[in-house]
Amino acid sequence: MGGPSVQLYSVRDAFAADPDETLRRLAAIGFRQVEPYGVVENAEALGAGLAAHGLSAPTAHAALAGKDQDAVFAAARELGIGVVVEPLVPAPRWQSFADISETASALNAAAKVAAGYGVRVGYHNHWWELESRISGRSALEVFADRLSPEIVLEVDAYWATAGGEDAPALLRRLGERVCAIHVKDGALATDATGQVPAGQGRMPMPSVLAAAPDALRVVEFDQHEDVFGSIAESFAYLAGARQ
Repeated sequence: MGGPSVQLYSVRDAFAADPDETLRRLAAIGFRQVEPYGVVENAEALGAGLAAHGLSAPTAHAALAGKDQDAVFAAARELGIGVVVEPLVPAPRWQSFADISETASALNAAAKVAAGYGVRVGYHNHWWELESRISGRSALEVFADRLSPEIVLEVDAYWATAGGEDAPALLRRLGERVCAIHVKDGALATDATGQVPAGQGRMPMPSVLAAAPDALRVVEFDQHEDVFGSIAESFAYLAGARQ
């Protein structure tokens, strides 16, 4: 896995103000991998900053539905990004089998475009894909059944738990489809308040990590006051968990 990664959305204010310094600080914590967002908009800053600080970006978030996918995948290829993850499909789109199937078809089509650039497509969940049930199953799993084999999932175990799912069991059911997990902890509030470093909240973190041993661990905070300090604590937790 090459050690943990970190979602740059966690430090979005700092990154917007000074991307090079932000990447330097993350590298100083010990990260060798990051997960960018907005790869087209931030391509220049990422191209310079990743190289300058010895960082790579195996995964990235970028909106795909209704966007210029060729531009996204071309930027990903240039930056060495292997998987472009659709970060969000709104909650109303997960309430019916027909809508879920339509979303799966859209990602399957995007994956064909991505293949031309040597890039894969993924999807990242929030709580609503697990909260919604279709014939007794989570909408996320109904969705996964309809994805092309080359499409992967980045499971946000925190949001899955907030949505009422047993995250370790979910990860085991999804199996090799899971290429990465978002690692965060806290009070499980869906408004993102109360998030804390990994291992310090309500998440069954050892069980989550054990359920997806080969998945890339990506530290993320949706909002936090001392975000760099807490990212460093999460990095240390994951480093200890690998021992």
